[in-house]
Amino acid sequence: MKHIHYLNEKTEEITESGATGITLRTVIGERDGAPNFSMRIISFEQGGRSPNHSHNYEHEIYVMNGCGTVEVDGKIADLRAGDIVYVPPNTDHCFKASDPMEIV
Repeated sequence: MKHIHYLNEKTEEITESGATGITLRTVIGERDGAPNFSMRIISFEQGGRSPNHSHNYEHEIYVMNGCGTVEVDGKIADLRAGDIVYVPPNTDHCFKASDPMEIV
């Protein structure tokens, strides 16, 4: 069993090209013995954004706090605390924060 507060997990700054104002905490992952699941807390500064990208796995996103937008295959949706987003595998997507925002 692993039991922590997410703020006690190490923060990594995202430096990928096109990413600005983003940090990440992997709170559950392979190093915890979870080979098929990853839980990450992604924190965006106001104006922070992820690059437009895709990958062969899906995202299930929960907006913990803040607000912004998500773009998936050219469709844009506003985000606010409590929202849920499903991003299918192999679809272009990006996140932008209009206010500080944290997503899981």
